[in-house]
Amino acid sequence: MQTQLAAEFAGTPDGQEADAILRRCVHCGFCTATCPTYQLLGDELDGPRGRIYLIKQVLEGAQPTRATQRHLDRCLTCRNCETTCPSGVDYGHLLDIGRKVVAQHVPRPAPERAVRWLLREGLTSPLFAPAMRLGQAVRPLLPAALRAKVPERRDAGAWPQTPRARRVLLLAGCVQPAMLPTVNAATARVLDAAGIQTIVAPEAGCCGAIRHHLDDIVGALAEMRANIDAWWPWIAPADGSAGVEAIVMNASGCGAMVKDYGHALRHDPAYAEKARRVSELAKDLSELLPELVPAWRERLRDGLPAGVPRRLVFHPPCTLQHGQRLRGLVERHLGELGFSVTLAAQESHLCCGSAGTYSVLQPGLATQLRDRKLTHLQAVQPDVIVSANIGCITHLQSGTATPVRHWVEVVDAALIALP
Repeated sequence: MQTQLAAEFAGTPDGQEADAILRRCVHCGFCTATCPTYQLLGDELDGPRGRIYLIKQVLEGAQPTRATQRHLDRCLTCRNCETTCPSGVDYGHLLDIGRKVVAQHVPRPAPERAVRWLLREGLTSPLFAPAMRLGQAVRPLLPAALRAKVPERRDAGAWPQTPRARRVLLLAGCVQPAMLPTVNAATARVLDAAGIQTIVAPEAGCCGAIRHHLDDIVGALAEMRANIDAWWPWIAPADGSAGVEAIVMNASGCGAMVKDYGHALRHDPAYAEKARRVSELAKDLSELLPELVPAWRERLRDGLPAGVPRRLVFHPPCTLQHGQRLRGLVERHLGELGFSVTLAAQESHLCCGSAGTYSVLQPGLATQLRDRKLTHLQAVQPDVIVSANIGCITHLQSGTATPVRHWVEVVDAALIALP
C-alpha cells in the first residue's frame, strides 16, 4: 500500500512505524473472513482492511470524525487478522497509533468520557477489591446486568510457603485478586507441586492494558515502568545472585501486554533495555506446561481422582492464540494428565466478545459474540468450560450455567483431591 504521510506525522516515531506497517498491506481482504465485527455487521469499515484505510487517511491528513472513532472503537483488538494475514501486517500496533491520533483530534461526548474514566481509574484502584467484596455480598440483589459482572465469591485456599530453589514472579493483576483469587492461588500451588516457588512483588500493579486501550497511553507507560521497577530487584538482585527464571502470567491479556513492554518503551533511554529483558522473561503459564506436566503426572500416576471433572472444552483467548501465538499447549498437555480436552468444533479462533473493557463499552456486540461462542462450546457438552484469561472467564460465565474456570484451577483441583 502506497502512503503519503502528512507533515504532522512524517518523520515521527509513530509516523515511521505506521508507514512501515501500511506498506505491508496488499488489500487482499483475507482478514475480513476472520474478523468478528465484520461477520456481525457486514461493514467494510468494521473490518481490519476498512480500519486500515481509515487510519491511512487520517495519517495522510484527512480530518477524523466521530464515525472514524466509532469504527476503531468497535475493533476488539483480537488480532485474529494478524494470524490470517499472509503479508504479516502488524495491525495491533497500527490500531494503537490510529486510536491515539483520532483521540487527539476527536473529543468524546461527556458521558463516554465519564465511563472511560471510571473504567481506567476504578479497575486499577485499591478501592476495587473492597467494592467487589461489597458487590459479592449483595449480589442476589443486584440488577441482572451488574450481577453478571460480579462473580460469586470462592475461597482461594492456602498459598504455599515452602521456599524453593527455583523461583518465578507472578503478576497478580489488577482485578483478578478481587474477582477470581482462586486463579492465582491455584497457580502458586501447581507450581509448588513441580518444585517452583511463586513470588508476587507487592509493588507491581496493573500491566497497563486497561489504560492503554482506553486512550491513556501516558498512564499505561507509567504503569509499565512501575512494574519494571517492582520486578527488577528479583530479576537482577543487587547481591549478584541468580534472578527469577520467568515472569509468569496466568491472564493471557496481561501476558500479551507485558510481552509488548519492549516495544512500548523502546524509545525510553532509562527503561528500554529493562523493558526488553522483562518482555523476554514474560511467559504465559501454558508455556511452562512441558516441564510441569511430568511432575504432575507422577503425582497423578493412578489416574485422576474421583469427582474431578474430566470432560473439558477449552476456549483459547485471543490474547493467547493471536496475541502471543500460543496454540495447542493446554489441550495437549492436559490430555497427558487424563483430561479429555477439546476445542469448539466451530469458530474456536473467534473472539468471545470480552476483550478487556469491550463488554462494558460495546455490550450489544459483546453479548452477540458471547452467545455465539457459548453455542459452539456447549455443543461439546463439557463438564467444565476452561479458558486462560479472567475477562473471557467472567464474560462467558455470565451467559451459561456450565462452570467456566481457568484451566489451572482444574489441574489444582485434581492435585488437591489426591489422597
